[in-house]
Amino acid sequence: MQTLDFQGKKVAFYQNGTKGVPLVFVHGFCEDSSLWEEFLEPFTDEYQIIRIDLPGFGNSEPVENISIAGMSERLLAVLEHLKIQKFIYIGHSMGGYAGLEIVKKVGNQLLGFGMFHSHPFADTAEKKAGRDKSVEFIRRNGHELFVKQFIPGLFAQDFAKSNTFLVDKLIHRASRNPQYVITGALEAMRDRPDNSEVLKNIKCPVLFIIGQLDQSIPFEISLAQTHLPAVGDIHILPNVGHMGMFKAQKETQGIVKNFVRFCLENAK
Repeated sequence: MQTLDFQGKKVAFYQNGTKGVPLVFVHGFCEDSSLWEEFLEPFTDEYQIIRIDLPGFGNSEPVENISIAGMSERLLAVLEHLKIQKFIYIGHSMGGYAGLEIVKKVGNQLLGFGMFHSHPFADTAEKKAGRDKSVEFIRRNGHELFVKQFIPGLFAQDFAKSNTFLVDKLIHRASRNPQYVITGALEAMRDRPDNSEVLKNIKCPVLFIIGQLDQSIPFEISLAQTHLPAVGDIHILPNVGHMGMFKAQKETQGIVKNFVRFCLENAK
């Protein structure tokens, strides 16, 4: 692990390899960069891998009143620190939201952009109300009970039941995050803007990994984004929820690897 001081707060990141095209992987809500540890094994010999902890998650210090744009500033600070000019970005869920803010700032530096169970649209009124209810629940009952209920729902029901060790490990990791970090992230997602125009105008290829059983992002919303970019690589995974990097690890590894190769050919 390495750290960078940005605006008085520590940003934690992990760098494997120093040669090859940089691949930047960013986790989602109630996760940290350890999410990608096993997933990235097939990539480390060929590419430079960078994993970054979003504010308050993993080993990055919390930031009060954080926004999705504020998260992206910390991600960019790491890339600037590492003197990375061109890169491929893969964001899971909230990591995709933060990535879209990066596209706004340095879109010309991107060779490829991956939406791994993510989307560009603002929250609907119903979704915002749901996030507010979650914040109220956490303040009333504590974040430990929230994550105990939240994490299993990220998986298809049969997978969660047959992989209790994995689910319990993710619950334990999420429970270590401070309560106000979790409520702050919920509020940041609630207040984020619609970034569909960002995907419509993006210059690089875009990868879409969609779980057909995803309870966090309705299937129709996932599909609605796929026509936006000029070049899209679309993969729909049956029997997969919000965590395809676990449920369909080999398949999604292959999808990402092929996408990276396509992006590099496209950039020539």
